[in-house]
Amino acid sequence: MTPLLSLRHVYKAYGDPNDPLHALNDVSFDVQRGEFVCMVGPSGGGKSTLLRLIAGLLHPSAGDILLDGVPLRQPSSRIGIVFQNINLMPWRTVLDNIALPLELSGVGREQRHRVAQELIHLVALDGFAHHYPHQLSGGMQQRAAIARTLAHDPDLLLLDEPFGALDALTRERLNRELLRIHNMRGQTILMITHNIHEAVYLADRVLVLSARPGVLKCDFSIPLPHPSSEDLLTDASYLQWVRRVRGAIDDTAPADLPGPPQDQT
Repeated sequence: MTPLLSLRHVYKAYGDPNDPLHALNDVSFDVQRGEFVCMVGPSGGGKSTLLRLIAGLLHPSAGDILLDGVPLRQPSSRIGIVFQNINLMPWRTVLDNIALPLELSGVGREQRHRVAQELIHLVALDGFAHHYPHQLSGGMQQRAAIARTLAHDPDLLLLDEPFGALDALTRERLNRELLRIHNMRGQTILMITHNIHEAVYLADRVLVLSARPGVLKCDFSIPLPHPSSEDLLTDASYLQWVRRVRGAIDDTAPADLPGPPQDQT
């Protein structure tokens, strides 16, 4: 079966070609349809760059990114992305923020509001449809941002440290909400997080990227029960996997270059 997402020998460098800053070096992996994959690694290792490449917001210096076997050359409506910095429009209600992608696609008011109301229920924001972003907590704003990204029903949902700015209890609660949404919608998710416990709790697989330039050092299949329950957080096998992933991160020295062949850059 063709993977939903495939990366093949992806490199990314910035700046002067004669003295480039290497962000990613020869990254290859697949994500199957319906998988929940988390990516962890040292800060500055190129994880966010990689997500922007997959979203089509940046172009690789070399290598290929494929969606259902077809090379990605630009942003696709089949891919949605949620950043850590919530960018809800302050002058629009929750309902109209969530409906915005459909509005931009020309969907009529009645239909887009119906879809937005369904998503409000999905992310447990019932009763807040006509509130404005400043009237919501940080966790509620992030749920609204996720709902907005789901409005056009993307095949692949990219999450760039979506809960990083939230307190620990809110983060745990939103992890449970995210699992619930994943289980209900069957969305394929690729999520960056610096929280190892979060990655092991949420993911079917955990990818470990090295320090810059980022190289895929480990690809762990997490053989723990899914959907996860809170009891898992104290389970010995869960804690063993947390230690194993942490050990892989601690062992992520920068990769050797040279980088891609010169005729590919």
